[in-house]
Amino acid sequence: MPNPILTGFHPDPSIVRVGDDFFLATSTFEYTPGVPIYHSRDLRTWKLIGHVLTRPSQLTVADGVEPGGGVWAPTLRYNEGVFYLATSSFSRFCPQQGVRLFPRGFCVTTTNIWDETAWSDPVYFDVAGFDQDLFWDDDGRVYLCTTHPKADRAADAPASRLDFAIHLCEVDLATGRSLSPAVMLRDSNIGSCIAEGSHLYRRGRYYYLLVAEGGTGASHSECVYRSTEGVRGPWEPAPGNPVLKSQAADDAVQNTGHVDLVEDAQGQWWAVLLGVRPLPGVDGGAVRTSVFGRETFLVPVTWVDDWPVINHNEKVVLGRDAAPSASQDWQDDFTTSTLSAGWYRKNYSILANPPRLRLHGGPYSLSSPGSPNLFLRKQQHRRGRWTARLSFQPTHVHEEAGTVVYWNYTTYSSIGVGFSKTTGARVVRFRSPAGETTEHPLAGDGADLVIECTDDGYRLGFSELDDSSDAGKQQQPHWLGTVDSAALTCEPPVGLAFSGMLLGIYAFAEHHGLSSPADFSSVSFRV
Repeated sequence: MPNPILTGFHPDPSIVRVGDDFFLATSTFEYTPGVPIYHSRDLRTWKLIGHVLTRPSQLTVADGVEPGGGVWAPTLRYNEGVFYLATSSFSRFCPQQGVRLFPRGFCVTTTNIWDETAWSDPVYFDVAGFDQDLFWDDDGRVYLCTTHPKADRAADAPASRLDFAIHLCEVDLATGRSLSPAVMLRDSNIGSCIAEGSHLYRRGRYYYLLVAEGGTGASHSECVYRSTEGVRGPWEPAPGNPVLKSQAADDAVQNTGHVDLVEDAQGQWWAVLLGVRPLPGVDGGAVRTSVFGRETFLVPVTWVDDWPVINHNEKVVLGRDAAPSASQDWQDDFTTSTLSAGWYRKNYSILANPPRLRLHGGPYSLSSPGSPNLFLRKQQHRRGRWTARLSFQPTHVHEEAGTVVYWNYTTYSSIGVGFSKTTGARVVRFRSPAGETTEHPLAGDGADLVIECTDDGYRLGFSELDDSSDAGKQQQPHWLGTVDSAALTCEPPVGLAFSGMLLGIYAFAEHHGLSSPADFSSVSFRV
């Protein structure tokens, strides 16, 4: 099995099978459209077929939301011809200051998962929290699991002990109203004392509760509990809990957890889970934070004495082929008035003018916690070349358009076309993660802006386009800057780095409207 099955920023997977078709959803945090849906028939090859939350009536990510806010850990389920997706969206998330505005969860539905416009508007639950899960019992009752702080948390508990616990209530999905008082199913003493990412199942005479415990970092693990009496327990822990963990510094896949189970048509069970592939150190140095963030892995599940055994009780390892299932090379020529699947954004303004993508920059720069005019795609390969072909004629020093390697608004590196106050002419401007800039004159009408992804970082450069016979052909780049991945993959001063690295295009005007349109005729990635 190739592992990870979804490379790049794909955390918190949830999976369901309908006939011979498997559908899988993952988190998107502060980016829209929210919650991608992938399809497969063999669990090996996956295709992005759309997103769940595609319009403002379903999801509006708040301006200024911290890194790691937005949509967390969706649960995808199917019942009697209807797909259900339950999740929530954080509008404030600043754990450094103890500020978390726990959101009301919500549910959206569709009978046609192939059409991303068919998902309903949300029905909001009257329970606040995150990592919502839905379970239908045999008597037709529907139950909602949610993670939020324990009601009886000790007043003198240390700040490192979060005491987030799993709570359950019966729910009316038509109205979102709770039909029973909430009961706590599980708290945790692992790591930062977080119990989250819960899923309920029924198999034979047992109910099963899967819980991610210890937080999503080095203490991340998965625990299993079962009950013969019902969804409220009492719950018997699995022998040897946690049943999945990967905490050694030299493990090829680390921070494993957030498991969801699915049974295939042949009766074989599988688990999808998140994991992290740390980067090897340079010249034998310390292991580095992965630029891919948390990715989706798949492992087999067997049943022994009516307990699920995940991956034969072995650590998750990389598959023989960790490449995406689709072609490794990719290009978007913007030949239609809508963007192809796989682009993410925080805010935007587009003119429907194929064959190019025209961006009009807004007042927010890439460093702003607001919503810049920024389009992003997930980095899924360690090595490759990202090229954005841009035509842009800025006339003011506050205008810039270009391409960026983006961790979040506190950490990124960009190369763009701007206007020099010193020379009164256009320049190509490289910006380092520390905010230092280097400029180079730009004489041609346009430029190919290039980000080269390497084993240990990125090179940013450009090649000019002009009216000569070679116009339109890609020239060798003139490199303006090199960025070590360690300078990008750092924790932000607010929020948390829950996503992975993204590559993107942008236009901004720094407190002004942009008078000059930025036209991108193509964007490509070549391995």
